[in-house]
Amino acid sequence: MAEGIKTEALQLTGLADKIQVPSHIKVNEQQLIRVGANVTGRIVEVNVELGDSVDAGTALAKLSSPELTKAQLEYLRAHSMTVLNERAAKRAKLLLDADVIGAAELQRREAELQVSRAELSAAEDQLRLLGVYKNAVNDLVKRGQILPSVGISSPKSGTIIERKVVAGQVVQPSDRLFKVADLSTVWAVGDVPEHIAGNVMAGQHVEIQVPALGNIILDALIIYVSDTVNPQTRTVMVRTVVENQDRKLKPGMLASMRILETPQEQLVLPESAIVRELNKDYVYLDKGNYTYLRIPVELGPEIGNLRPVISGLSVGQHIVIDGAFHIDSERKLERKE
Repeated sequence: MAEGIKTEALQLTGLADKIQVPSHIKVNEQQLIRVGANVTGRIVEVNVELGDSVDAGTALAKLSSPELTKAQLEYLRAHSMTVLNERAAKRAKLLLDADVIGAAELQRREAELQVSRAELSAAEDQLRLLGVYKNAVNDLVKRGQILPSVGISSPKSGTIIERKVVAGQVVQPSDRLFKVADLSTVWAVGDVPEHIAGNVMAGQHVEIQVPALGNIILDALIIYVSDTVNPQTRTVMVRTVVENQDRKLKPGMLASMRILETPQEQLVLPESAIVRELNKDYVYLDKGNYTYLRIPVELGPEIGNLRPVISGLSVGQHIVIDGAFHIDSERKLERKE
């Protein structure tokens, strides 16, 4: 009977179960920006479509606004006054050196220059708030002409994933006109039932499978576990970051998330060691001299082709791990004889 029989001493093994929960792919909100107008005005041009890739500083649209015109006029006035006051201050210094004017007059001219410079700086800040940047301000001074429109620019590189504006539309600063996202990484967001949420924590490994992409398994780490329970679904939200350099993962895709629990040291059996009869599980204990004793055991659910032992065995016992079915068949034949 020894031929084809393999025995092994039982020892504790680190075994981690997997919690499977529904999930979905979502935009990484840390790489998402909403773009709107800085001033009330009318859109005169839209330069991008959904799905377009843009660089930081790209003008997504152009806007015309009375407030923009007013701000430019104030800047030009402040710039002109600053130039005049700079000349006046220089002239006053020369006149003071020639004893034509007193020191008080020079101080007055220099004070006026300081005020005009402050007003110029404030006017430039206002233009910047309205979306007119340094190069455009310099062009404004050189040409001395009012810019008819200002660009609504993207602050970062990414993909246009939302566009809610058309040419001719009047917009407010509170309106969300575009969403720009860097999709090189995305979030996989899962919903863990509240009764097992206590076993889930940041840093745990997860496996993510997206049915739309076939059998590909994506590895990730949990980066966030919500502190609250969704009252409608009685679940706790968990979040992971997944690499998406090839852009195959699309926000909104359904996915399955398997969370690997922390390994627990326990006795385990391979399926080949287990024989089943009348809804009960048995294993064969090696008694030596090619004799084997069938004993009942209580086992937990299968985890990765292994069954955890709940009761019936202890560390160090030698059991048959290959050939148990053969031994059991011979035992039954002997009983019939």
